Amino acid sequence: MGAMTTNNIPEIGIEKISVYPCTMGIDMRTLVEARGQNVAEVCGNMMINERSVNPPWEDPVTMAVNGAAAMLTDADRQAISLLLVGSESGLDQEKSLSTWVHRYLGLSDACRNLEIKHACYAGTAGLRLASAWLLAHPDPAAKALVIATDQSRRHFGKPYEFVMGAGSVALLLSRKPRFFSLDHELGGVYTYEVSDLTRPTSLVEAGHSETSLLSYLDAVDITFGRYRQGLEQFHAAQISSQAELAAWFPRQVYHAPFGGITRRAHKSVLRSLPGYDKGAVEADFAQRVAPSLEFNRRMGGTYAASVFISLLAAAASLAEEHPAGGRCGIYSYGSGSCAEFYSGSCLNPAAAREQAATLRTALDQRKPLTVAGYEEAESRRHAQIDQGDFRVGQDGLDDWYQERYAGKHLLTFRGAEEFVRDYDWS
Repeated sequence: MGAMTTNNIPEIGIEKISVYPCTMGIDMRTLVEARGQNVAEVCGNMMINERSVNPPWEDPVTMAVNGAAAMLTDADRQAISLLLVGSESGLDQEKSLSTWVHRYLGLSDACRNLEIKHACYAGTAGLRLASAWLLAHPDPAAKALVIATDQSRRHFGKPYEFVMGAGSVALLLSRKPRFFSLDHELGGVYTYEVSDLTRPTSLVEAGHSETSLLSYLDAVDITFGRYRQGLEQFHAAQISSQAELAAWFPRQVYHAPFGGITRRAHKSVLRSLPGYDKGAVEADFAQRVAPSLEFNRRMGGTYAASVFISLLAAAASLAEEHPAGGRCGIYSYGSGSCAEFYSGSCLNPAAAREQAATLRTALDQRKPLTVAGYEEAESRRHAQIDQGDFRVGQDGLDDWYQERYAGKHLLTFRGAEEFVRDYDWS
């Protein structure tokens, strides 16, 4: 099933997708027990099984590059003339981290590059902006690269420590969307200023979780309502029952700072429809939403990358039930705030299933950290923030650099001299 096209507008969307899950992780039960907290609440209700952790020689630039590099061919690199990197883990108040990403991916010098900041909405913002740019581009072979890359700060003992994480996703956009074809004429957007979550300094990541939750849920109601209005206005189609919603969207994806919030979001969407059936919510969630959470449950909070990591899992889960593909609804929320409900069609579930299997292997191959190892990695990264002259040690963490990085041609962060960051290949 392809995306809707009107007025001879070309089909545009995601040609390729690549997820970088980091190379270390910690079992959430282990961390929760060490903090003396409720395992059932975190691993059960919040749906968090593991989280990814970065060693001190990785950062948002290395994650972006290491995630995208394996996906791109030489022909892709020459065709990419727009690079958008969404992140709330910025490294400089002036220099865009997209410049480093551009350099180390070896992209053409005839390429616009920008860093986008809008909390967890930045990835969707990049997708939408790049898609519009492709629609306007005179060369039908032009491509755009959108990357979302983020890592959390150190939060030992804080209530929100368990929803932190790290990772990146890279999206190659073109007029040959083999993975996901965007319904670019459909989408409901909502913007409202709210100070729910902030990073006011390089060291601080703070906010009000209850305010953020309410803002997230308010926005899903409004954006989904506007999506329905657009569907009726432009296509004379309606979603007026839970059955019609399920028929229109075999899968739904919600931004997942932690998996449990997606259950509440889905319930909110269903309640907005006539004939709401409270008893059918759990079954519908299990069928159409829960499959998308497979990798988020293992990586933790991945910020702007979250919805696309979920999209890969959702697409893979269609392989047996809908082998020809199916439409997926996507809800993206960014604190501050901006939110959007949009859609598109997953085009090749069998290929997505193969890619999902590769990602599972990468997750399995992460170094399993003890609580002490996790705290070492987080503390070493924390100590580097805002420092102008330092070298990143490759020791410790059970010689993980020598085992996993040495000779593997992965981009690594080496330190800074007079605040100029230094990167090199392992």
